Amino acid sequence: MTDNQSNAIEKQPKNNPSQNTQAPNKDVAVQKSTQSGASTSSQDNGKAAEPQIKKVDIAIAGVTYPIFCPVHEQEELLSAVSYINNYALDLKRDAPSLSQESILVLCCLNLYEKIHANQRSDEDRLQKDKQSQALLNKIMKDAHSIL
Repeated sequence: MTDNQSNAIEKQPKNNPSQNTQAPNKDVAVQKSTQSGASTSSQDNGKAAEPQIKKVDIAIAGVTYPIFCPVHEQEELLSAVSYINNYALDLKRDAPSLSQESILVLCCLNLYEKIHANQRSDEDRLQKDKQSQALLNKIMKDAHSIL
């Protein structure tokens, strides 16, 4: 994360995020829609709504980043941080001269590679399922013609 992105996240207004016209990341965009929905519901029942967005400080390879996260996604965020932090620390241990930015870039590339491999695997599985279904249909058709 660059300093500009980090500053943009830190500068998110705490009371009314819908006034901010920039959404530096998906979480902040989710924050806007979630909090605007929360303010509507709090007006409906007359009670102050509990915050739907929570600031979570995450640490990756020894550097702390403030992230605004929907409350219901906090557990998943922390799980992702744990995975990325472990990978980043392995990189840092293997190549201590790498900058934090380089470590994060390598983490991103590794995650992309894993996502892409899973997508290819899913596509291959779908193709095999189609071939199996076609073969089964042919066998059934041939069996019916014999009987």
